[in-house]
Amino acid sequence: MVDSGLRIVSVGGGTGLSTLLRGLKQFVHSDGRWSIEHLSAIVTVTDEGGSSGVLRKELSMLPPGDVRNCIVALAEEELLLSKVFRYRFGADTPLRGHSLGNLLLAALTDLTGSFESAILAASEVLAIRGEIYPSTLADVRLRAICADGSVLIGETAISGDHFVGAPVPEHPPIRRLEIEPAEVQPVGRALEAIAQADMIVIGPGSLYTSILPNLVIPALGEAIRRARALRVYICNVMTQPGETSGYAAEDHLRAIVEHAGLVADVVLINGRRPSESILRTYEAQNQHPVRHDSDAIRELGANPFFADVVAEGDFVRHDPEALAQTLFRLFDRYGRRLQRIRRGEA
Repeated sequence: MVDSGLRIVSVGGGTGLSTLLRGLKQFVHSDGRWSIEHLSAIVTVTDEGGSSGVLRKELSMLPPGDVRNCIVALAEEELLLSKVFRYRFGADTPLRGHSLGNLLLAALTDLTGSFESAILAASEVLAIRGEIYPSTLADVRLRAICADGSVLIGETAISGDHFVGAPVPEHPPIRRLEIEPAEVQPVGRALEAIAQADMIVIGPGSLYTSILPNLVIPALGEAIRRARALRVYICNVMTQPGETSGYAAEDHLRAIVEHAGLVADVVLINGRRPSESILRTYEAQNQHPVRHDSDAIRELGANPFFADVVAEGDFVRHDPEALAQTLFRLFDRYGRRLQRIRRGEA
């Protein structure tokens, strides 16, 4: 039983983070059993593809796409403005491929003088239920060192496009991820949110292009390591060609520990096997369910926790409501006692 509203910080990027936020926002200032007093999202800013990549190159701004998705996820769904933010121009227009939300964030950046102020302005217009922080305001790029010593520069080179039916990127396994420049500073308010959090949720999302780009920012990783909050890593359901082919859940966690130290107390793993028909579709693209070894996860310092947290359609995706409810159950089980221990009260 959660007696009062929790302060929750989510860390990630891509569709995984916006999926999580869509589930959690229903509990912001709720008068039900579970309630969130304050919800924050810390979002990666290393995207180089699509509309975000074009705007980043042409306007020298931070990529707006992941931030835009989070703004829409936290907005009231029935508002027309949230639909406007999602609108994407068709192929027969000069703005083909661009999201209107990305263009609006670009305009707000110019009008307000900073990307951070643009996010605040857009958040106020859509009356979102939470706060969104870019992980850094610096212009950063990803640099991946592969097992054979080769180097991949940029998010697109690392991930390719790992949706079902898309070409599978071909490069050796990644051994190390870095950001350039290395010693960038995170947003101050993001660090404050981490220090005050009751629960920090990392993921779900692509390991090397959504999760680790946040954690390898030195001060951000350190803040999460030192946090008193319950820290939960949500592991992906399926492997991703170009990033995590052949990875088990413990391999995901090991990569996080090697890059950022132990920033997770619990690893949340999907406990239901997807249907055989959809697995065949994924298998054709060399994607498979993420395996797990509970003992190996414990040896790395975290507790495995299994729950049915997926929904099936054309793809396997985390279910927003199931994720949110599972996270509250995790806090009931681990959170309060862990906080007392870290405060020296138990």
